[in-house]
Amino acid sequence: MSRPVFEISNVCSAFDRVTIGTKVVARDCFRSHLELALAEYDPRKDRVPGQHYIVLPSAANKTVSAGVGRRTDYPDDYVVRQHRGRVSAYLKRDRAAEVTSVAVVVYTRGAYLADPDVQADPAEAERISSDVTHVIVAVLAAAGPNPPLTPFRFVANLAGGNKEALVWTADEIRAKAAEVIAYANDWDVVAD
Repeated sequence: MSRPVFEISNVCSAFDRVTIGTKVVARDCFRSHLELALAEYDPRKDRVPGQHYIVLPSAANKTVSAGVGRRTDYPDDYVVRQHRGRVSAYLKRDRAAEVTSVAVVVYTRGAYLADPDVQADPAEAERISSDVTHVIVAVLAAAGPNPPLTPFRFVANLAGGNKEALVWTADEIRAKAAEVIAYANDWDVVAD
């Protein structure tokens, strides 16, 4: 198998110098881990063909800064940032918890171009060149319990923002909603 050619989606900010949430702090090492994990990944695990959820080996934990930390009651532990059109308070990056696992949401080029959000954004589809084999959609550095979707992403997916949500059962939706609420009570997102 030839080496994958990665592009980063327009919604993934983990590679930005200043970001909110998970941050890749050692790019080359991270990509090496991702390439190896992708080569071993079995795409038959995909709930939607071409949408891969790849767990990296624990050695990759040091390549990222966690996107979350334990919620505190101290205003000085927070910064105010604008993210996706909303102003919110975020824990400072130095409050990020120790990374316990790293997963990457990677779509094949075809799956990415078929995604409803990408189809609604012709400029994003155009940006993905024909030599790209995979698009990094999200980097998820967990700390503590496995994080569910954010409340915003959960609702956006239910409203048609991701094809996977179309196959969720009512019981799965209720269970995911309970996880989202429980997680948000103990953990906050970090930002630079």
